[in-house]
Amino acid sequence: MNLKETAIGIEFGSTRIKAVLCGKAGEVLASGSYTWENRFVNGVWTYSEEDIITGLKACYADLKADVLKTYGITLTETGAIGISAMMHGYIALDKEGNLLVPFRTWRNNLAEDAAEKLTELFSFHIPARWSIAHLYHALMNGEEHVSKINYLTTLAGYIQLLLTGQRAVGVGEASGMFPIDEKTGQYNKAMCMIFNGIAEVNDMPWWLEDILPKVLPAGQNAGYLTEAGALLLDPDGNLKAGIPFCPPEGDAGTGMVATNSVQSGTGNVSAGTSIFGMVVMDKYPRTVYPELDIVTTPDGKPVAMVHCNNCSSEINAWMDMFQKFGQLYGLDISQGDLYTRLFRHSLTGDPDCGGVIACNYTSGENITGVQNGRPMVIRGTEANMSLANFIRSEIYASMATLKIGMDILLKREGIACSKLYAHGGLFRTKGVAQDYMAAAMNTPVTVLETAGEGGAWGMAILALYSVSGYESLPGYLEEVIFNGQETTTVQPDPVLVAGFDAYTDRFTKCLPIIREASAADLS
Repeated sequence: MNLKETAIGIEFGSTRIKAVLCGKAGEVLASGSYTWENRFVNGVWTYSEEDIITGLKACYADLKADVLKTYGITLTETGAIGISAMMHGYIALDKEGNLLVPFRTWRNNLAEDAAEKLTELFSFHIPARWSIAHLYHALMNGEEHVSKINYLTTLAGYIQLLLTGQRAVGVGEASGMFPIDEKTGQYNKAMCMIFNGIAEVNDMPWWLEDILPKVLPAGQNAGYLTEAGALLLDPDGNLKAGIPFCPPEGDAGTGMVATNSVQSGTGNVSAGTSIFGMVVMDKYPRTVYPELDIVTTPDGKPVAMVHCNNCSSEINAWMDMFQKFGQLYGLDISQGDLYTRLFRHSLTGDPDCGGVIACNYTSGENITGVQNGRPMVIRGTEANMSLANFIRSEIYASMATLKIGMDILLKREGIACSKLYAHGGLFRTKGVAQDYMAAAMNTPVTVLETAGEGGAWGMAILALYSVSGYESLPGYLEEVIFNGQETTTVQPDPVLVAGFDAYTDRFTKCLPIIREASAADLS
């Protein structure tokens, strides 16, 4: 194996950090991972600096060990590296590069007041999880650290800084920090001027443009691994400095790449701890909708995004409980087998889940106006409460909020989407979640053979692209990465479409109950 023809992609997900080593055609050669979990500290969802560094090292060490075990060689170099992470959030650094406050993740709803005011000022929807909303929220609340900010970035941008010393992010990642001008591919200057004119900003020793990362499109160089970065990533000292880095991207961008959905009229759904659907547009929506975020592809095309905070966490919690139940009877059931069996069993349930409604909100949900996580199961006494319907309802619930937002885009606005590509762990069991998603969106859904690889693989592909010499990202994906790859496409089943519509109607009717529970003090 020629290591110089490979690339490494590392993605920080909500519950797992994953790294993959890919060959020049995108084939996965080795992988590594590290499990972590966010913490709710002083009212903020966060990962500590120690969590981030420990996870980065452990994930890389696991990849390195896999390379040694599989090929008998030590990982000393690679052709390129790409860093990805959960989009949005707030990492504020002083001039020495120290964190001024704990990392505030996308999962926080603290900045809703700021987001609403910025949306009005910009006439452009600013979600509460965006970096600019977090910054304005801190300004509005007079937080002491704000005047000391020298650099404002995301988790991916922070890792990029640690490893390369460069203050840069990809355009897709940047579009989740501050609105991007479609014509220039840079931060919207008019909106920057509006923000700089806000009274609280006038008191600061910085302008917004001075503290935001540099914006780079896919394919450009975003720095090189420094000596300090190499030792941080690989304390054993085997990894050589000087490896080129591509622009860091968020999980939305890597999801588009991993599903080959970067051209107009295509879309993708990424399902993990959170779930989001994205459609690459040839026209903008006529109206500003709070349910629709406008971001970009890694090469700068406009994208409508429906982002939901909650997807698989509640399913995972129930699966863990079912596994422990089996253990009480001496059954050694693997997690993988448990998911497969129960997911397939759900197919025997009713198309509308028999009136069983699940709420999967383990955290607040902006799309439906729910402030706090309140997972629950709701049903009338006449509901058909069976195991199949219960599991089916939990899977439907992981998609229901996404459907509410995507219906605005696809039905009300009539944005064209001929095919949705799906990826993420939810789709590992064939013929289940993919069928349900096709019904929910009433659109053909395609799953690629790389669906289970997810964002780390997509990031590795962007790293390969950055040193490939190709001028067009869509052309590179079509000709090099996805050429001849096996796909499975499911057409929407009219019976399932009607069943999912009925389920979503009941889910919507239950929202007042969920909001009331969300407002209750359960401490």
